[in-house]
Amino acid sequence: MKIMAVDFGDVRTGLAVCDRTEFLASPICTIEERNAQVLAMKIAHMAKEYEVGEIVVGLPTNMNGTLGPRAEKCKDFANMLNEIADCPVNMWDERSTTVTAHQILNTTNVRGKNRKAVVDTVAATIILEGYLDYRRKNKKSD
Repeated sequence: MKIMAVDFGDVRTGLAVCDRTEFLASPICTIEERNAQVLAMKIAHMAKEYEVGEIVVGLPTNMNGTLGPRAEKCKDFANMLNEIADCPVNMWDERSTTVTAHQILNTTNVRGKNRKAVVDTVAATIILEGYLDYRRKNKKSD
């Protein structure tokens, strides 16, 4: 099944999708949209276009496991997306994904405007990779 990951942001939101075998996570794009309702409609449309069976929205959990205001905003967005998408929408702990994305971009020497344009899609790809790893490990233990 194809799965789409969303790294939700107030201005930019990154998207990534995996192949049908759930092996390879690939960045799709960054959507610049400040209106959450419009953003949810765009993502629902892209999910249909990419024929995904599930959407995973990153949940920015604090390092101590608590949820702050940003996490609540992401949960609200995921609920809104769930109302209009043709597939289930779930949350996935995205602790440190943006930090990891910046580290990857430092390693690959991506700077300036190019960095702003891709950091959210890299973060979405990291979210998706974590979720796919979790699914693989849980399939083996079943």
